[in-house]
Amino acid sequence: MEELSDLKDLQPEDVNRLVKYVKDSIPGLIDFGIKIIIALVLFFIGTRLIKLVQKLICKAMERHGSEVGAIQFVGSFVKAGLYFLLIFILAGYLGADTASIVALVGSAGLAIGLAVQGSLANFAGGVLILLLRPFKVGDYIIEGTYEGTVDKIELFYTRLLTVDNRMVIIPNGILSNNSLTNVTAQEKRQIDIRVGIAYDSDLKKAKDLLQKIMDQDDCVLKEEDTKVFVDSLADSCVQLGLRCWVTTNDYWPTRWRMTETIKLTFDENHIEIPFNQLDVNIKENAVVNKAK
Repeated sequence: MEELSDLKDLQPEDVNRLVKYVKDSIPGLIDFGIKIIIALVLFFIGTRLIKLVQKLICKAMERHGSEVGAIQFVGSFVKAGLYFLLIFILAGYLGADTASIVALVGSAGLAIGLAVQGSLANFAGGVLILLLRPFKVGDYIIEGTYEGTVDKIELFYTRLLTVDNRMVIIPNGILSNNSLTNVTAQEKRQIDIRVGIAYDSDLKKAKDLLQKIMDQDDCVLKEEDTKVFVDSLADSCVQLGLRCWVTTNDYWPTRWRMTETIKLTFDENHIEIPFNQLDVNIKENAVVNKAK
C-alpha cells in the first residue's frame, strides 16, 4: 500500500523524466546487447581459430622432426597465449580501456607471480627440459621414488606411466632441479649378472656354461664383447659374473631369461649354487681329551 501511495505522489514531470530516461537508454542498451552477441560470436570463432593455429603449429613441428614433448609444450604455450590475446581484444571491443587493462594485468601478474612462485618454477623447469632435453616422451626415467615412461610434457607438469599403468604427475621444477636417471636414453644396455658357486664345484666348467648361455641367446649383441669372470672369493661361494650387451628394449626380458637359464643349466650339470649355511665340525680327539 505504501508503494502505491508513493507512485500516486509522483509528479507528472517526474514520470516524464523517467520515461525519457528509459527511452534514451534503450538505444544504448540495444547497442551494448548487440556488442555482447557479436563478442560471443567472435569468442566462438576465436576458439576455433586457436585450435586450428595450435594444430597447424604442431603439424609443422612434426614435419620438422621435433620431439613429441616439445610439440606438446609449445602447443600448450601457444594455446594459453592466444586465449589471453583473444580476451584482450574482446575487452577492447566492448569498450574497456586497453591501457588500463595492460596496467591491471601487469599488477595482477606481479601479485600472482609472488603467490605462485612454485608454478613459475615449474614453468621454467618445463622450458629447461625442452632446451636441455634430459628426456623425451617415451623414455623411461627414475627420479627419487618415482619412475615410469614419460607420457606427456606439459607447461607445469610431466606425466609418467608406471609399469602397472598408474599415472604419476611430477612438477617440472623437480625434474629440472634434481638428478634423474634416463634408463632408455641409449640404444643398448649392458647386462651384469652375479652368481655364486660352491668351492668344490668345477670352476672352469661353470665359466664355460655361462659363456655358452650368452653365445646361444639371440638377443645378445654378438658384435659386442662378452665377459665371464671370477668376481670375488666370498665366505661361502666363488662369486662369478657375466656381462653382455643387448638393445635397451630387450634388457629386462633377456636378463630374466638368462637368470632362469643359469639356474636350470647349473642344476643339469651339478654345479651347486650355495646358500647361507653354518657347518659345525667336531673333532673327536678334542672331545676325548676333554672327557679325561
